[in-house]
Amino acid sequence: MRAYEANFDGLVGPTHNYSGLSFGNIASAKNQGVIANPKLAALQGLKKMKALADMGFKQGVLAPQERPSIATLRALGYAGSDGGNDSEVIRAAIADSPMVYSSALSASSMWSANAATVSPSANTADGRVHFTPANLNNKFHRAIEHPQTSRTLRAIFGDENYFEHHPALPGCPQFGDEGAANHTRFCRQYGERGVEFFVYGASGFNTAAPRPVKFPARQTLEASQAIARLHGLDEKHVVFAQQNPHVIDAGVFHNDVIAVGNGNVLFCHEQAFVNQARVLDEIAARLGSPFVAVQVSSEEVSVEDAVQSYLFNSQLLRLTDGGMLLLVPEECRGNDRVWTCLQKLLTQGTPIREVLVMDLRESMRNGGGPACLRLRVELTEQELAAVNPATLMNDRLHGRLTAWVEKHYRDRLGEADLGDPALLNECRAALDELSQILALGSVYPFQLG
Repeated sequence: MRAYEANFDGLVGPTHNYSGLSFGNIASAKNQGVIANPKLAALQGLKKMKALADMGFKQGVLAPQERPSIATLRALGYAGSDGGNDSEVIRAAIADSPMVYSSALSASSMWSANAATVSPSANTADGRVHFTPANLNNKFHRAIEHPQTSRTLRAIFGDENYFEHHPALPGCPQFGDEGAANHTRFCRQYGERGVEFFVYGASGFNTAAPRPVKFPARQTLEASQAIARLHGLDEKHVVFAQQNPHVIDAGVFHNDVIAVGNGNVLFCHEQAFVNQARVLDEIAARLGSPFVAVQVSSEEVSVEDAVQSYLFNSQLLRLTDGGMLLLVPEECRGNDRVWTCLQKLLTQGTPIREVLVMDLRESMRNGGGPACLRLRVELTEQELAAVNPATLMNDRLHGRLTAWVEKHYRDRLGEADLGDPALLNECRAALDELSQILALGSVYPFQLG
């Protein structure tokens, strides 16, 4: 039976803004307070989705979350003077703690690489696709996402004959989980058993083990091990590797900022992992078939250049002839060393045969490139047929979503706009319509109960 890699991109939400909430993400901190354009951001994301769908790749859409999150603010005691008015809740939160309000307003769920870790049926003990939503407990503005993420994933992958959904791991530092941004599956062909590659920043319990000193290690070894157990993975087909603590301190907050893989190919920087040669040998041995590691040296591209350009936060996509397409952000073309590296790469006989450049500046300014925007889900033909069809990209859906964005989104959001209570009503009206377009049902808190 044929199988495919489908990419489900996070649709940028109406409250997309630059609040600089993500410590350790250099772009996020650098652009704090910059005027954002939610409409342009959403349209840029849709253009990427449509381009890949037009090229024949399986492409889906993940809906944004309700923001500001009134449920979060109420849980923190912001009830308002009359105890029930949402506008009063917003005003009370802003007056007491603008940072808490900014966190409740964040549109960070757009980066769906952090939505969950997904294991394909070819690797799991029960032969179903397994999902574990990431707890994202390292950052408050992201830790509030997983309940809605779980509801959305269940609305898309709802058939229990094919899909198994787990709750998020305990929300504590020892089990910090950042989802698929630290997970890759290697295989000879989609639909065949392969190797699941989990990358962690530090051990949650062994505090004497190596760890970064400047920025936090968001993914723990213990979280990765727990997900492998929950998904019923055979230990012979799992590899755990530690991310280089020095590159975390240089701004590589997730593995997908320094490495990307697909099929039997890994594209990475030479400083990506601790004991890198051993890690690559272990992947090759456990895969049991040809494995190609395309490594970029520090002499060619420094870690700083990689972080600035998001060279490795690219999408590595398998073409029908078995070669690979690398989708990179426009920032790669703007960095001479990175662009020279990419042009050289195409002449070296590697599996990477094409480079596609896309403009994702609105996302990039907040520290999220092409790979951040998508959650990969490997599906057989039967599993793909069981997916909510209304979420799969095609000409009609692209047209409907483009019109929806044009109708509901603002083209300017600055600090003065973020406290506008009307923004909540705009967001709710947009999401209510979107839930109908994507046939999600009543998945949002303002629709429930």
